[in-house]
Amino acid sequence: MQEFVTTLFNGLSLGSIILLTSLGLAITFGLMRVINMAHGEFVMIGAYMTYVTQEIFAAFLPAGAQDLYYIVALPLAFAVTFLLGAVLERVVVSRLYGREIDSLLATWGISLILQQAARSIFGAQGVNVNAPAFLSGGLTIAGCTFSYNRLFILGLVLACLAGVGVLMYRTAFGRQVRAVMQNRPMAQCMGINSRRVDCLTFSLGSGLAGLAGCSIALLGSIDATVGQSYIVNSFMAVVLGGVGRLLGTVVGSTAIGASSIFAENYTSATIAKAIVLLLVIVFLQKRPQGLFTIRSRSLDD
Repeated sequence: MQEFVTTLFNGLSLGSIILLTSLGLAITFGLMRVINMAHGEFVMIGAYMTYVTQEIFAAFLPAGAQDLYYIVALPLAFAVTFLLGAVLERVVVSRLYGREIDSLLATWGISLILQQAARSIFGAQGVNVNAPAFLSGGLTIAGCTFSYNRLFILGLVLACLAGVGVLMYRTAFGRQVRAVMQNRPMAQCMGINSRRVDCLTFSLGSGLAGLAGCSIALLGSIDATVGQSYIVNSFMAVVLGGVGRLLGTVVGSTAIGASSIFAENYTSATIAKAIVLLLVIVFLQKRPQGLFTIRSRSLDD
């Protein structure tokens, strides 16, 4: 029983990281139909921003204040990736709307550039982030140990999910986003500035990827390809749940995370990934629209 609970917790932890990474993809791909292959590099940038913040605190602040670096790194990583996302949208992505293959190739090229830039700045070897004291150790219940850093990541994901839910379903901006997603020409006729909505939505997705990078930084070494380890699962979670559906992204991420951990317990990491991919492919053959769908005339066409 203890092994099952521990495995389930690890699956939820992995699912939460996939969810945080795929939240940005869900609203970006769902709204603009842009396949952003550079999304993983925004995760990498968020992780490196955590490392840079740690080094600045270690160099300029007394030892008693160094544990606060992570609290500062979270909004800093979001802000930096939000701004970089806005620049990318304005300079590149905005010119490729409606051209999915072109946007895929362009953002893939940008991802390679960002990876090489990270290697040039930080080196080819991975760097490590030391978890602050308040995230060290774990909570033991009935013989099962739950690490504080993974519990913190779960809490962060829930907070981000609640924030995105409120933004999308309780604000005027969220109504504009959903209007543009469901019927762009009609939304424009109603006076909605779709260019502004596109830019802010893409930037928001990039900022959420930066927060995901902060979470990943607590779990292992950071290098130029750290985002690539999660981006495939994130795309699968978005497609499995239903493009543009927040609830579907939650269910898809949880399912992929849990099934990956359980399969890995009985096989290996590589075989587990193949099993999960096969299951997703079989499911999409039966239900290509995903678990949840959006009904509108624009999407039906």
